[in-house]
Amino acid sequence: MRTGYLTRLPGKTILFSSSLCLVLAFPPFDIEFLAWISVVPLLLIVRDKKGISAFVSGFIWGISFFTGILYWISYAVKVYGSIPLFGSIIINAILIAYLSIYPGLFTLGVAFAKRRLRPLHCLFFIPSLWVSLEYIRGHAFTGFPWELIGYSQYKFLTLIQISDISGVYGASFLIILVNALIFLSISERRFKLKETVSVFLILGIVLIYGKVKINTVEKEIKKWRQLPVGIVQGNIDQDKKWNREYQLNTVKIYSRESRRLIKEGAGLLIWPETATPFYLQSNEMYYPMVLDILKGSTVRLLTGSPAYGFFNRKPRYFNSAFLLSYHGIEGRYDKIHLVPFGEYVPLKKLFFFAGRLVEGVGDFSSGERPTLLQMGKVGFGVVICYEALFPDLFRRFVKEGGRFMLNITNDAWFGRSSAPYQHFSQTVFRSVENRVFLIRAANTGISGVVSPVGDIVIETPLFKRLSFISAIGLKEIKDTFYTRHGDVFALINLLFSISVFFVIRKGKR
Repeated sequence: MRTGYLTRLPGKTILFSSSLCLVLAFPPFDIEFLAWISVVPLLLIVRDKKGISAFVSGFIWGISFFTGILYWISYAVKVYGSIPLFGSIIINAILIAYLSIYPGLFTLGVAFAKRRLRPLHCLFFIPSLWVSLEYIRGHAFTGFPWELIGYSQYKFLTLIQISDISGVYGASFLIILVNALIFLSISERRFKLKETVSVFLILGIVLIYGKVKINTVEKEIKKWRQLPVGIVQGNIDQDKKWNREYQLNTVKIYSRESRRLIKEGAGLLIWPETATPFYLQSNEMYYPMVLDILKGSTVRLLTGSPAYGFFNRKPRYFNSAFLLSYHGIEGRYDKIHLVPFGEYVPLKKLFFFAGRLVEGVGDFSSGERPTLLQMGKVGFGVVICYEALFPDLFRRFVKEGGRFMLNITNDAWFGRSSAPYQHFSQTVFRSVENRVFLIRAANTGISGVVSPVGDIVIETPLFKRLSFISAIGLKEIKDTFYTRHGDVFALINLLFSISVFFVIRKGKR
């Protein structure tokens, strides 16, 4: 390299510094402006590289970045999967190595195209390729879209309003677009007037759109019918949660908090994922106690619970959400997108050694379809745990008529790591994409409420037993472009990236 101070630094130091900057852009650090410059050093490193050398640079960058983001997986696997420390590190390292393939492919693609494209074409190809790989990462195999770069901007409300058209991928595109502009200006050692004007014009349009949307949607929200929702954060220790001797105490904790919320006017109660650590549908001791909480009221209760069913005389088990009234179960949703190696083991013959990882939760089956739950004529959807990271699944509930959304989860697995903060922040985009209120109930936190413009109305601390009521609005506006059509923006970028490669290869012949 021959670019200023960077020329005097070893390549790996630059890669680690670049990835560290991006880690700091995400929760709990939230230095979000770093995302807009953090990829520049990576691009400068690979600008003169070719083939495997370019791929390796991106791969090393990915190892560093994903280690900083996902270090907590080793903790969860060791503590709750009963896997020795060394084994848990190995399992985490395999996941990180897989995820690092994507930045490796990104730098390989950039190095290949940089020498063959004009600066203006390269400016738009770089973010398009990044978005394409993020989209693939979110869908390949079981999909793992944790902390796409756009999620770093969850507090930048004016910018992220574009998500109701593009999804989170729009924010990712803009961030990498700015990184690409800085990279091209440094790389070519001159101010790129045409490219700079193009970028600032796009950013200006997006920010104006965001400002208008915030004002418009907030005015609409004031007209929506209100529903007082009570959220209970039980803060049940994970080591005690599945202990039979502690089940009665768990029910008493949730009962006490819920009765208070009913007296304060809650119309719907929300308990977290597996808040009832027993088979609610058939438990003769605790099920009546749960129903008794609702006695003499019209209040509904949504709680997470394991469930079961029989198919061809064989039992199948589900991670489910139940909607209850005083009269009994009124609806149920079975989790569709299960956590690999946490709730089931994919390719069991290959990963036979990983069976112990699901012992603490159970080897679950996947639900078949998004099921809208009903409170009278008001429909709503529930996503369980990290299902909230899958925007296409989330939007299907809203498209079917959901007027608000719930996310129930148990983040106790992650301890006091950065994972609960990261998990919660990513759900902000689901509200903006679909213009609905999102209520989140977590066993140990973070619980909260997010408005249709992405404003975090309430955010609870970790490992505190508490409960609260928040009035939310029932959606009364037409579906967004994103709700109706999904990831069209990401698919356009994918097609564009593929087309560029084909054009370049054709031109070489």
